[in-house]
Amino acid sequence: MLKTMRMNMMGARMLAGVGMALMAGVALGGNPDRAGSAGATQLLVNPWARSSGWSLANTASIRGADGLFGNVAGLAHIHKTELLFTTTRWLEGSGVKVNAVGFGQKLGESGVLGISATTFSFGDLPVTTVDQPEGGLGTFSPTQANIGLAYSKTFSNSIYGGLLVRVVSESIANVRTSGVCFDAGIQYVTGPTDNIHFGIALKNVGPAMAFRGDGLAVQGLVTGGNHTLTIEQRASQFELPSMMNIGVAYDFNISEMHRVTVAGTFISNTFTKDEFAFGAEYAFKKMIHVRAGYLYEKNVADKELRETVFTGPSAGLSIDFPFGEEKKSAIALDYGYRATNPFNGVHSIGVRLSL
Repeated sequence: MLKTMRMNMMGARMLAGVGMALMAGVALGGNPDRAGSAGATQLLVNPWARSSGWSLANTASIRGADGLFGNVAGLAHIHKTELLFTTTRWLEGSGVKVNAVGFGQKLGESGVLGISATTFSFGDLPVTTVDQPEGGLGTFSPTQANIGLAYSKTFSNSIYGGLLVRVVSESIANVRTSGVCFDAGIQYVTGPTDNIHFGIALKNVGPAMAFRGDGLAVQGLVTGGNHTLTIEQRASQFELPSMMNIGVAYDFNISEMHRVTVAGTFISNTFTKDEFAFGAEYAFKKMIHVRAGYLYEKNVADKELRETVFTGPSAGLSIDFPFGEEKKSAIALDYGYRATNPFNGVHSIGVRLSL
């Protein structure tokens, strides 16, 4: 009894701490006029197929390694070990691919350590200059990647929380940048069958970044002499695309064979319009999961006024193959799709091993 009370007190303290951080985040953002002024927008790309299938509407109910992007508190639901790999064809037709690996390991009775790595591939691009705008000078490959380290904890039967630190890097042949940002999240579960979920996640909070490298240097002759002078230009700093997600979800546990979950998330973006994600998931025998979602922002349905490539709808499918004596371990295949215009959508395929 005393141990449970202490855990609840710890959870309440963490809830208060994260709440204060979230209020600070709200004070910093929410202006669509700043759209396009942030950098490191790779941090806005959801690499996981399962949560992409309903537009991350499941902030409150997300579980497992998917929480390394959606809500780090969801990592605490891992029973023992979980390994996840997903490959994404980003904006089909653009040639951009995203590969991501997530890993979660239970530590002790209530803690979970998580690691994620996401890389972007843009293919080979031609080198051009002012004198040779058509190329013919070879090719180069831009790189973008981020690595996250997280720790989540179960504070009680109702409260889950977590923190994540992420290292971000971007580069071309002669210009590069790197930085650090943080995520924090909480989930609260209640109801007669733990079927009511609330969740809050603060994402991508960190110091400004700036590009550096020889590509920003210019060489020229000193006036009146034959000496060469190299001048390095200083690139302006850019801020990270901080955001806050507030979600709620409700499970309709029809029977042991059937479950329907409806979920919604309000997404407050610092540098773009605020968004609302709505979704539903149907589960059959905890083996087959079908989901659909819709991401709404102002003018998203208007072809002339829409300011995003996403048109709103999303859909996904997961098939779990349980094994083991108690059927608690499983191998799963995940697929997620998000509609876009232009291009032919975002397609994500993942493989998950849960022990």
